[in-house]
Amino acid sequence: MQVTAILTHAEAGGFTAYNPDTGTTSEGETIDEALGNLREAVELYQEEFATSTGN
Repeated sequence: MQVTAILTHAEAGGFTAYNPDTGTTSEGETIDEALGNLREAVELYQEEFATSTGN
């Protein structure tokens, strides 16, 4: 799955990853960790959205 991510430095250190398509945000100590966490958050969002709409 491809996920669009906007990465920024987190104030407390590490990185914040934001997906504009779903509005999900995640963080990680490294870019790879932030992207992995965001991918997981997007998957959970999509599962919840599909469940709540009956798809």
